[in-house]
Amino acid sequence: MAVTSESWALGGDRPVARIGYGAMKLTTWPRGDRRPDRDTALAILRRAVDSGVNHIDTSHYYSHDGVAANDLIREALHPYPADLVIVTKVGALVEGSDVGLPPGELSGLTRDGLRRGVENNLRTLGVDRLDAVNLRLGERGRVGGPVAEALTTLLALREEGLIRHLGVSNVTAAQARTIAPIACVQNMYNIAHRDDDPLIDELAAAGIAYVPFFPVGGGHQPIAADALAAVAARHGATVQQVALAWLLHRSPNILLIPGTGSLAHLAENLAAADLKLTADDLAELR
Repeated sequence: MAVTSESWALGGDRPVARIGYGAMKLTTWPRGDRRPDRDTALAILRRAVDSGVNHIDTSHYYSHDGVAANDLIREALHPYPADLVIVTKVGALVEGSDVGLPPGELSGLTRDGLRRGVENNLRTLGVDRLDAVNLRLGERGRVGGPVAEALTTLLALREEGLIRHLGVSNVTAAQARTIAPIACVQNMYNIAHRDDDPLIDELAAAGIAYVPFFPVGGGHQPIAADALAAVAARHGATVQQVALAWLLHRSPNILLIPGTGSLAHLAENLAAADLKLTADDLAELR
C-alpha cells in the first residue's frame, strides 16, 4: 500500500509524507537485541521507500556489533531518490566514555565532537550535504543541555554547505522556543505523554515540524490503553495503529518516524495513515 497521509514541507522546502521511518531498530542501538538480519533490514528500507516513505530518521550513532543504520541505508537506497529526506542527529547520544557524564561534559556536544558527527554522517550516508541535522541536547532521561555554542557550531557547518536544515531533540519547551532557525523539534510525545501540547501548537503556527519519539509509548503501557483497545476494535485495527492515527490527527505539523525490524509491522505502521478516527473516537481518547 502507498502512504496516503498528507505531507508537510520540512524546513519549508522539503515535502515529506507524514509517516516516515526511524532506522534505529535496524541495529537496536544501544543494546543490539532483536534486530533483523541484514537482508531483512535492506528489504524494509526498500519497501518503505517503494510504499511512499520519503523521510528517514537515522544517526551515525545507530551502530552495534558492526551493524550500522547509515551503512544499511546507503546500501539499500543509494543513489537516493530526489525526494528522499534523510534526517540525522548529532550531540548528546551517550556511548563509551561519555556514559554517566553531565550534559555539559559530553564529548558529542563539543565543537570538535559536533563536526566529527556531521562528517561521519556525511561519509557513511554517502552524501555531500545532510538534509537535516537534529542537535540532540539530552540523553538517558535528561532533557536540555548547553545550547548556544553547539548551535553556533552547527550553524557554521550549515554555512559551509554541509547541512541544509537544523533541528533540535530532547529539549525543553523554553529551548525550543528560543532556538532559531530550526525546521523540526524531536521530543517524546504520545497519547499518554502530552507535556508538549502547547509547544506543538506554537510550532505548527510557526511552520516548524514536531517529530515525536516513542509515538506509541516506548514500551510503557499508555494511560489510555482501554480506550485505545476499544477504538482499535471498532476499526479492526491494532492499538499501535490507533495511537499513530491519533498523532496524525493531533496536529498537521506532527511527522511520525515509527521504527520496526519487521516487514509486516512496517505495513501496519504505514496503514495507520488510512485510519480515519471519528469524533466519537477522539472524544474517547481525550
